[in-house]
Amino acid sequence: MRLSLCSRARSVRPFRWSPNAPDHHRRRRLSLLVIMGATGTGKSRLSIDVASRFPSEVINADKIQLYRGLDITTNKIPLRDRRSVPHHLLGDADPSAGELSPISFRSLAASAAASIASRSRLPVIAGGSNSLLHSLLSDRFDPLTPLGYDFRSPVRLRFNCCFLWVDVREPVLSEQLDRRVDDMLGLGMFEELAGYIGTPEARAESGRNVGLNRAIGVPEFERYFRRFGSAVANPETDVAARAGYEEAVREIKENTRRLAEAQREKIVKLGSSGGWRLNRVDATEAVRAGLEGEPDRFREAWDRDVLRPGLKVVKRFLDESAFENNTFY
Repeated sequence: MRLSLCSRARSVRPFRWSPNAPDHHRRRRLSLLVIMGATGTGKSRLSIDVASRFPSEVINADKIQLYRGLDITTNKIPLRDRRSVPHHLLGDADPSAGELSPISFRSLAASAAASIASRSRLPVIAGGSNSLLHSLLSDRFDPLTPLGYDFRSPVRLRFNCCFLWVDVREPVLSEQLDRRVDDMLGLGMFEELAGYIGTPEARAESGRNVGLNRAIGVPEFERYFRRFGSAVANPETDVAARAGYEEAVREIKENTRRLAEAQREKIVKLGSSGGWRLNRVDATEAVRAGLEGEPDRFREAWDRDVLRPGLKVVKRFLDESAFENNTFY
């Protein structure tokens, strides 16, 4: 069911934001919804769910998904799953143009958010790269320190932000991440990587793609391709190649789990030391139901534990933000 703001909020004139406006004006006027969480927790799903109920557009904040190419390996949400919700900075950057810096992302994402807000729509920032989130949201960003600051004092935000943190507890998240790697391989991840780095010629061409080459899966399978070539090994006739393939898959799963752990630790720091007011929603039971192959139970748990609490937070945020002349209706 579509939620609506009170008539008082709807009557407010939409704010037209300029990226050249003073920082204090931007903080007071431009409102953003930020959906954060470790990889594999359901951020993309929640962003689409929110946009299906409030007029919204999504800005990607995953540092690998910024680049064009390797859609399966980087786990970009397919067009068919976006439900016609506009997405920005998702596969837009040319990987051969060099790595996109946090400072560049700060400028591009702020401009995208301003454009979205100028159309009386809610900018939704979704992604697991906390360094990008901090670069965009921090009033004063120092690219020379980890995450742009050292956690010794709370971070002043340049925008009016509502934070939704989608969290999944261990060991459910680890099992979910392992399953996701298997699913990606089933969708053609190996074949996609074989075309990207499976031959010396392909590796030479992809060598300039610094940012995209950091995607989990590229370095792990590059070692396999250098030794065994790009063909899928027959386990009955080529035991060594099959063992190499399985080792690459194990490394991908281990590295993905490590990434998720590091992301969660940084989110906790942003909430405690950084002073970000995080609204945590727990997707553990929904993810567990999905792993156990129970779609009805998954939808029930997702609606109960994630979607309904999240929508309640967003509606309250929009009701309050309406008084700042930044309405989305």
